[in-house]
Amino acid sequence: MTGTGSSRREFLKWLAASGTGVALAGVLPGTAAADTGEIVVISRVTLIDGTGSAPRRDVSVVLSGDRIAWVGGSGQLPETGGARVIDGRGKYLIPGLWDMHTHGADLEEIVLPLHLAHGVTGAREMWGYAENRATRDKIERGELLGPRVVLGSGIVDGPVTLLGPPVLQVSTAAEARAAVRAEKEAGAEFVKIYSYLGPDAVRAVAAEARDQGLRFSGHWPYKLSHLDTSDLGQHSFEHFFGVSIHCSSRRDEILARLKAMPYDPAEPRAFFNLARRLEFDSVSAYSPAAARAYFGRLRRNGTWHSPTLTINRVVTQPAETHKHDPRLKYVPDDIRQSWAKGIEQFAPKTPEQIVLQERYYQETLRLVGVAHDAGVGLIGGTDCLNPYTFPGSGLHEELAFLVEAGLSPVHALKTVTGDAARFLGREATSGTIEAGKEADLVLLDANPATDIRNVAKIDLVITRGRVLDKTARGRMLDAVEAAANRPVTNARLHSLARRGCCC
Repeated sequence: MTGTGSSRREFLKWLAASGTGVALAGVLPGTAAADTGEIVVISRVTLIDGTGSAPRRDVSVVLSGDRIAWVGGSGQLPETGGARVIDGRGKYLIPGLWDMHTHGADLEEIVLPLHLAHGVTGAREMWGYAENRATRDKIERGELLGPRVVLGSGIVDGPVTLLGPPVLQVSTAAEARAAVRAEKEAGAEFVKIYSYLGPDAVRAVAAEARDQGLRFSGHWPYKLSHLDTSDLGQHSFEHFFGVSIHCSSRRDEILARLKAMPYDPAEPRAFFNLARRLEFDSVSAYSPAAARAYFGRLRRNGTWHSPTLTINRVVTQPAETHKHDPRLKYVPDDIRQSWAKGIEQFAPKTPEQIVLQERYYQETLRLVGVAHDAGVGLIGGTDCLNPYTFPGSGLHEELAFLVEAGLSPVHALKTVTGDAARFLGREATSGTIEAGKEADLVLLDANPATDIRNVAKIDLVITRGRVLDKTARGRMLDAVEAAANRPVTNARLHSLARRGCCC
């Protein structure tokens, strides 16, 4: 039942008078949302609230419309009248998850429902362009069911690039500043930089982003060190590129070699391949002192890492590992084919390459744990829609990899809930289960604090106060599978998949 009539009004009055509820537009009687929004009570649940705190047993949570109205001990909850009551006994309630490195929001019939069906109620989209800006706006207007989308700029790179359209290629500081202004005007919420952006252009992006009230994030621009760009204000480094180098006794030698080598327009991938080889080599020269200095500087600057372990695991395994994944039924055939081609650029092929890349990946895991222990902010993201990196379920893999790296399950969850919201500047409205926050929640059938893989055992998802139970989620997945059997004509997504990864 929906909570209409006098019982619902009395319940809302109790919330307002209790001192633990929240008086918000859309919650109190007399507002539009109070007339149309459903009162939902999740009763007697074990709460994992996204703050990093230990689970709390026998908690009840009240939702009114698209907000959390009350959180407290179940013994304090009054009669709920005509509210919809969801029995949480034996279940576990967590905040909705944020995938902090995603692509392809404009593939609306595939990506958006896969996110929601797997509890991903927020996504940081790392390549902004007109089509996915339109998708974000449709979601916000209520015309399309999808996660909350925080949208970056178009990718800003140098005159030589690994990317296809619509990359924004700049050669000068003036061009870089103009690109930032144009992307801010188009609706970008942060600026995304890429690997071959030159030093003067990086400095110009940093300055113009600051002037425009934006942050900038993205790849390590190879001609500067992580320390240089962190000092300039880079908010996050994606993919953990270059971390092993910066934690190595060979750091200065390797950075000097990269700085001296030009980018070759005729063979743009040659520089990237060199950088990867040097990363693989650098793991044999780990320096605890260099690591302490490096992570300490990033922590002081407020620079975060987005390790995207999911895609990093994909590209360090033989290609055959992924080609029979049952989730491929949710991916259109033409994208599956481009994934199969794209992965060949990265996957190890010989026994020697397999050993080398496995060693690099294991060192990456270890360094993620070192970063966490050093107090560097971590956010969990997948790089979904790169080869064999699946929207929605990929984030469950990311959480498992973070635990493998040494985070506790509760702290791994925090990277995609409370910490994600703090990184985005949304901690007042998102990320944790507290009165006044957005009603984005996931109810689980098993405890993720004892086994992070239980995050996949979803009973229901709540997005903006809308309850998606197992039946609704099953229908969504069936619709995705049907859509995957239709041709896809999105050229940008094909370009992304053909290029390989990571962006």
